[in-house]
Amino acid sequence: MTITLHNWKTDDKLVLMALCNAVDRTFLSDRLPNPYTEADADWWLGLVTENDGKEGVWRAIVVDGQVVGSISVERMANENRSVGSIGYMILTLFWSQGIGTEAVRQICGIAFRELALERIVGEVFPENLASARVLEKNGFLLEETRAGAVVKGGKAMDVRVYVKA
Repeated sequence: MTITLHNWKTDDKLVLMALCNAVDRTFLSDRLPNPYTEADADWWLGLVTENDGKEGVWRAIVVDGQVVGSISVERMANENRSVGSIGYMILTLFWSQGIGTEAVRQICGIAFRELALERIVGEVFPENLASARVLEKNGFLLEETRAGAVVKGGKAMDVRVYVKA
C-alpha cells in the first residue's frame, strides 16, 4: 500500500464532494457542511488554492491512486501565528490500516517546513481513541483536557489537546 499526500486542485471538486458526503462525521467538526454541495467545494478549493503554503497546508490523502481522505494544518490567528492546528478525515473503509498515522507524519513535516511553525496542535474528542493514538504515534503529547470546550450537534463536549513541537 502506497500512502501519499497530494495538493488539492480545482478539478478535484467531484472527488472532494464525494469524500465529504461519505465520511463518518461522528468526530468531525460541525464546520464541515452537511450535505457538502458544489458551492461548498468551490469555496473551499478556492481558499486552499489561494492560501496553501501561507496560511496552511491542505492535502488529499491518496492510497494506491485513490483519494481516501483529507488532512490539513492551518496556521492559527494573531499571537498564535507560530502554531498550526491539524485536522484530518478518512473514509471508514480505510480506518485501522496505518493510513492516518502515515498521513499525519507526512503533513507535519510539510507544515513545519513550509509554514515555519513552532508547534502543531490537535484536538480530539475523548471517545476518539483511534485519532488520539494516531497523534501519539507521531510524537504528539497530551497537553490538557478542556471540559465543555467544543459544541457539536448543539451539545458542549470535552476536547483533549495534543501538541507536537
